[in-house]
Amino acid sequence: MFTALRLLIKIVLGFVVLSLVWVGVYAIVPVPFTMTMMGDLVGGHSVTKDWTPLSRIDPDMPRAAIAGEDARFCSHHGFDWRAIAGAAAHNAGGQRIRGGSTISQQTAKNAFLFQGGGYLRKALEAWFTLLIETIWGKKRIMEVYLNIAETGIGTYGAEAASQRYFHHSAATLSPVEAARIAAVLPLPKKREAVAPTGFVRRRGNQITRYVGIVRRSGLDACLR
Repeated sequence: MFTALRLLIKIVLGFVVLSLVWVGVYAIVPVPFTMTMMGDLVGGHSVTKDWTPLSRIDPDMPRAAIAGEDARFCSHHGFDWRAIAGAAAHNAGGQRIRGGSTISQQTAKNAFLFQGGGYLRKALEAWFTLLIETIWGKKRIMEVYLNIAETGIGTYGAEAASQRYFHHSAATLSPVEAARIAAVLPLPKKREAVAPTGFVRRRGNQITRYVGIVRRSGLDACLR
């Protein structure tokens, strides 16, 4: 029993050290590859990505991400408990399942873990969320998010999305273009930002209006 306990302690300590080193490296080095990208390759798709510093992405892109995905990004510490509670209440009502994940949680999942649910993955996501909030800070979290988030089948990041959909750099995204990319983020394999119809058009138009609110209200203050 004591031997098993010592082994368990060693495994846990080893994981803690490894995760700290991993997060520390990604604090300064571009994330080279993710498990989601691996899934695309296994599924027979190519992977298109182009790492771009946050300073070279139009500010309306992170504003659109905040407007569409996480309005309290700059004020929470990785977890938006109000959004989580709201999603739980919504889902308990038998309506279409809705998530309450923050941009920080999504970044932790995308950078270090695999897609899908399960209590183990959620626990690991929470751990890595705490680490990146502590070690990286908000600017780096947004930078990583906007470079590894899936923005279409086999397409990752704002720069690759901008080139794919609008044929120019993410440095010159308009509010409408940024909003359309943000509208794709929840279901990137089923939505297109170019010539959108239905939900993507409606959601894109809504986010476009919110981009100005994010700017005027200082909801992106942690990125300035």
